[in-house]
Amino acid sequence: SPTPSLKREMRNLSEECSLEPVTVSMAYVYFEKLVLQGKLNKQNRKLCAGACVLLAAKISSDLRKHEVKHLIDKLEERFRFNRRDLIGFEFTVLVALELALYLPENQVLPHYRRLTQQS
Repeated sequence: SPTPSLKREMRNLSEECSLEPVTVSMAYVYFEKLVLQGKLNKQNRKLCAGACVLLAAKISSDLRKHEVKHLIDKLEERFRFNRRDLIGFEFTVLVALELALYLPENQVLPHYRRLTQQS
């Protein structure tokens, strides 16, 4: 499954953009929910990963406008997709998550622990 390498990409990119481990953890939970719902395929999995990072960054932290733009630039460059597709996919992810972006702690903590122990 491509999931582990994609998650590694999500983490590396997030670190380059100075996102907090809790943000990455939330992105992982979103991503896993999409996987479980069978939403991922070869065509869209990078868009899925990118949209999850973008949504987590927007919801969890106080990214300034220019920082969001920087994050989108990095996502576009790293995952090689078009930002228009990314923005469209952001909505797809929102719908798939039933707009439940604020996650219960027990879903985020396991990822958070792993991420903070690695660094």
